[in-house]
Amino acid sequence: MQHRYLGNSGLKISEIIYGNWLTHGSQVEDQQAIKTVHAALDGGITTFDTADVYANLAAEKVMGDALKGQRREGLEILTKVYWPVAEKGPNDVGLSRKHIMESIDGSLKRLQTDYVDLYQAHRFDYETPLEETMQAFADLVRMGKVLYVGVSEWNAEQIREGQALASQMGYRLISNQPQYSMLWRVIEEKVVPTSQELGLSQIVWSPLAQGVLTGKYLPGAELPADSRAANSEIGGFMEKFLGDDLLTKIQKLIPLADQLELSLAQFSIAWVLQNKNIAAAIVGASKPEQIASNIKASGVEIPAELMKQADQILGDSIVRDPELTKSPETRP
Repeated sequence: MQHRYLGNSGLKISEIIYGNWLTHGSQVEDQQAIKTVHAALDGGITTFDTADVYANLAAEKVMGDALKGQRREGLEILTKVYWPVAEKGPNDVGLSRKHIMESIDGSLKRLQTDYVDLYQAHRFDYETPLEETMQAFADLVRMGKVLYVGVSEWNAEQIREGQALASQMGYRLISNQPQYSMLWRVIEEKVVPTSQELGLSQIVWSPLAQGVLTGKYLPGAELPADSRAANSEIGGFMEKFLGDDLLTKIQKLIPLADQLELSLAQFSIAWVLQNKNIAAAIVGASKPEQIASNIKASGVEIPAELMKQADQILGDSIVRDPELTKSPETRP
């Protein structure tokens, strides 16, 4: 497993991150989830991403249980704050000082650790003055509960404004966590150049477009019964990727992966890591063998010609509109 620096900092993270958005505490039985985390550790993954909102607090607890007994200094634990959680009261959401301060204490308890390596603003909060949010993060850094601060799905202007305030307060934003894949490239025009200028890396989620870029969804075929797309609770995230025209194009990517002796999933994860502003790709897994396979994408170099061919195959199915990087205008 290769590691990369996260932003303009001295922190290194594994270029494949294990994340538990749609697995722990909801889709996958806890014991199976713990086995999968241990498979990630066995494969050299040291970085683990979660959030309080995942399975409404339960995912953090499963992650904490799975990492219990591991050498803390050998791990990078990432979590997030913003979305409504717990009882979902008026202050159980957003990036107010109250919610940030209370959320970190809950996250640390569930994760069974004294600090998190990276605390991320899970969206931009239009209802809280940005100065209040950035000061709360600064205080958490000084208290030692948070080592580094990042954001998720902030647009270029928000990143610039946040970094300016963080710098005034004695720390720096070092990362952004956006959706990014061969199909979803909305960060390339504005977010990536701004991040490069200001010293942030991307930690990308959904590099497999919710599993569509594994090639397991076939045009005209029934959805696999045990698949994410067939799950009534989460399949809605995937509708934009399940049209027969796109699924036909995705099948044409498989010969490109074959040339590198990779599965399409491995090729797709390696594809996002070709971008030098990407520090890591987050992958989820419901079974140990899935994570063991995904790990093989680390360290792969894809020739420029194959990158070009992938673009040509996907053509106008690639989503590039930078305006699609956005946060809710009002708190959920």
